[in-house]
Amino acid sequence: MERYAKQIRFAPIGEEGQRKLQQARVLIAGMGALGTHLANSLARAGVGYLKVIDRDFVELSNLQRQVLYDEEDVEEILPKAIAAQRKLEKINSSIVVEAEVVDISWANVQQHFEGIDLVVDGSDNFELRFLINDCAVKKKIPWIYGGITGSQGMAMVIRPFEGPCLRCIMPKAPTPGSMPTCDTAGVLGPTVQMVTAFQTAEAIKVLTGQDDKVCQGLLNIDLWTSRYEVFDLSKASRPQCPACGQGEFPFLEGREEIQVTPICGSNAVQINPVGEKKLNLQDIARRLASLGEISQNPYLLKFNADGQEMVLFMDGRAMLKGTQDSVKAKSFYSRYVGF
Repeated sequence: MERYAKQIRFAPIGEEGQRKLQQARVLIAGMGALGTHLANSLARAGVGYLKVIDRDFVELSNLQRQVLYDEEDVEEILPKAIAAQRKLEKINSSIVVEAEVVDISWANVQQHFEGIDLVVDGSDNFELRFLINDCAVKKKIPWIYGGITGSQGMAMVIRPFEGPCLRCIMPKAPTPGSMPTCDTAGVLGPTVQMVTAFQTAEAIKVLTGQDDKVCQGLLNIDLWTSRYEVFDLSKASRPQCPACGQGEFPFLEGREEIQVTPICGSNAVQINPVGEKKLNLQDIARRLASLGEISQNPYLLKFNADGQEMVLFMDGRAMLKGTQDSVKAKSFYSRYVGF
C-alpha cells in the first residue's frame, strides 16, 4: 500500500477505502480529452480494473489536451484505447487495464457494462451519453456525465433511482448543429482538468461507498469568465422521465441510433439522424467558416475539410463523400455538426 500512502492518510479514504478502490471495476467511455485525464487519475488512485473504450486513433491535434498520448503514438497511428492502455500499464502495473477499439452502440453496450461498478463519461456526443444513460438505468449502474466546449464544462453524478438521470433534466438530445462542438468552439485545456477533477473525486466517493458525500447537483463552470456554479438537482427526478420514470429505453433498443447508409455506386454514405429535425444552416456555416471550405444555398450546405466533402441538409441528413466507413462518417459528423 506504500504507493497510495498519501491517499490513505486522507481520513475519508483510509485503508478500507483504498481496498475498495483496488476491488473496483470502472468503464471509461471515450479516450479523448476527458477520458485520458480520467484514466490517468483513476489508475494513479489505484482503481483495480479499468476498461477503456474508444473508436478513434491518435492525431497530432489531440496532444494539446489528451494527456496519455505523445508524438510516437501519432507516428504509429495507434488507436487511442491501445495507446492509453500502454501508458496506463506503465503508470501502474498493479492494476488491470483492458482496451477495446470499438464504436459503442446499442448492439454492444450491454456486454461492455457486464461486471462494471461505475461508468465514467469521456465521450464527445449526446447520442452516446443517452445510450449510456439507458443502459445504466436499466442495469442500475451509477455513471458520471462530463462535457466540455471552449472554456465551459459540465458534470454530474447519476445514480439510477436515487436521483435524476440524464433524461430527467434533458428529455431529448439536442438538435444536430444547435450546439458547438470541440472542433467548432475549441477547448481550453484547463477546463478539461477542472471537469475531470470533479468526475474523479465523485468516482472515488461512489467507489468507496460514501454516498452521503456524493454531489447531488450539476457542476457548471466557465474558466474564462471565472464562473463556478453547482445547480441543486436533489428534487429533479421526474415520474414522467422516459428512462427512470417509465422504463423506456429507445437508445438501448437501437430506435434512436443515427443511421448510416452506403450510397450505391459511389464512395459515399448518407447519415440520417432519427426524428424530425430543422437545422439552422446559417449558424452552422458561421461556426464552420474557419475550419474548411464552405458553399451554401437556402436548401443545403457543402463543407470540405480533412479530405472529405459533406453536404448537409436542413432536415439533418448529410451525405459524406470519400468514405463508406460508417464509424469514420459518424465521427466526422459528430466533430463538425454534433449529435
